[in-house]
Amino acid sequence: MYSNLTKHRKNIAVLALLIAIVMVSLSGRLGYLMLFCSEHYSAMAEDLHQRERTIKAARGRIIDANGVVIADNRTVCTISVIYNQVKDREQVIRVLCDELDLDEELVRKRVEKRSSREIIKTNVDKELGDQIRSYRLAGVKVDEDYKRYYPYDSLASKVLGFTGGDNQGIIGLEVKYEKYLKGMNGKILTMSDAKGVEIENAAEDRIEPIPGNDLHISLDVNIQKYAEQLAYQVLEKKNAKKVSIIVMNPQNGELMAMVNVPEFNLNDPFTLNQNLRSQSLQEMAAGNQGATGAGKQELLNQMWRNTCINDTYEPGSTFKIITAAAGLESGVVKLTDQFSCPGFRVVEDRKIRCHKVGGHGAETFLQGAMNSCNPVFIDVGQRLGVDGYYKYFTQFGLKGKTGIDLPGEAATIMHKKENMGLVELATVSFGQSFQITPVQLITTAASIVNGGNRVTPHFGVETVSADGTSVHKLDYPSGGRILSEETSATMRYVLEQVVSEGSGKKAKLEGYRIGGKTATSEKLPRSLKKYISSFIGFAPADNPQVMALITIDEPEGIYYGGTIAAPVVGDLFKNILPYLGIEAVQEETAVHLSNP
Repeated sequence: MYSNLTKHRKNIAVLALLIAIVMVSLSGRLGYLMLFCSEHYSAMAEDLHQRERTIKAARGRIIDANGVVIADNRTVCTISVIYNQVKDREQVIRVLCDELDLDEELVRKRVEKRSSREIIKTNVDKELGDQIRSYRLAGVKVDEDYKRYYPYDSLASKVLGFTGGDNQGIIGLEVKYEKYLKGMNGKILTMSDAKGVEIENAAEDRIEPIPGNDLHISLDVNIQKYAEQLAYQVLEKKNAKKVSIIVMNPQNGELMAMVNVPEFNLNDPFTLNQNLRSQSLQEMAAGNQGATGAGKQELLNQMWRNTCINDTYEPGSTFKIITAAAGLESGVVKLTDQFSCPGFRVVEDRKIRCHKVGGHGAETFLQGAMNSCNPVFIDVGQRLGVDGYYKYFTQFGLKGKTGIDLPGEAATIMHKKENMGLVELATVSFGQSFQITPVQLITTAASIVNGGNRVTPHFGVETVSADGTSVHKLDYPSGGRILSEETSATMRYVLEQVVSEGSGKKAKLEGYRIGGKTATSEKLPRSLKKYISSFIGFAPADNPQVMALITIDEPEGIYYGGTIAAPVVGDLFKNILPYLGIEAVQEETAVHLSNP
């Protein structure tokens, strides 16, 4: 009996010891948590009882040169559910299915998901959001949000660009000026109990969003509209692949319009095959029906592509402006220099033809420019030599990019100097065997006729805060002087003669002094016999205030730039010159002033 008592006492002692050890351990742990981890767990406790919902900031608007809003915001709603707060799940599922026109299986999966917050649908019209809010369903949240909206649908689509589901810019000005446009989101903070249920009548903290800045640009909606109208007319009439038009102020590089037809609907940017008004494009689109995945994405990328800046091409005879300016500036040629054109020029072992098979015969340099005579410009290029031509090619800013405020600008594709022989020099002299972008061509031509100062093409003018208190002027670098004022004045005279009496006659406009140059360039491979027709023009010729470049890609039938491209710029100037306040002068005055 004594031994049993002793045994029980030992067991009790061991048990007591174990209990003591456990209590000491728990006390130690509690002390550690209280002394060293209190801040951490206090924060966790606070987070547990605080819910956070984002208030999206309104994106800054994009506003044209006349104060017209061309990119705006619409109020939309985001519908979501908080699992722990839902009291009648079947009612919530039924209402959301009916009002949002969603599949029951989808809604049920999200309503019954045990998460802190589950989004049911975004970008819901405000009226519908208000309707759902009126049901006063426990656990259903209707938060107001913003969706980008473009009042003019497809106008300047490849310039403006668009935003994604997160309201961030994807292409165009929307992405280029993202840091100014995006704003700063706000927050809604609500208190909840340990189960995640919002505490009734508890105060709600709000951190108000800060709207993005408005972007004011040089694009003029009226000029853009008319230029697009003309481009679509040419697209349909000539069954062309693409038509682009750039309108620029040559004095400062401000872009008034940039057209790339066919354009696409900015409010529906992920739908393929929009605005296909030419038969050739419709046939091409028919073969793209049903595209998915990577194939569809590639087609979308092509639809969004801005030909004016993203694509290079052989400029053809419009590039003779650069050759002429280099020749005159260097002194290797004068307007009165005599040339002979038998219809071709032999360079090394190559026979390079003029567009006039029988040749132009004897002609001065001025007449050669008016006739767009290839042999004359080949001779000027040969006089400059490879070193001289490269010098001016670089001096005029053609080796680099223009620095335009749009993403994805392509660079010039040019022969390396060491690989450039006399044949390559000859073809470059009249705009073949190398490639540049349309925006590079118009920028360089503008710099040649504006007095000789290199400009940076751009749309952005300034950004303004939503309350108007902060204004940031956007500055663009100047490339400095690229040629003398004297050479610039001579070039203006030469190009005026091209329009008044030469190959650009169809751009002539009564009462206005117009300068310009035509081009018809054959695409690679030559065997396809496909062409790009173009014309670059400016007005007034003595003091250029507006310059325009049109390119027509793969026109059917007659494809000469002087025949189909020049008249379009003439029509454009007929409408926009009076609009810009450039008055016509009497014909006799215009003739008198055209003397060098």
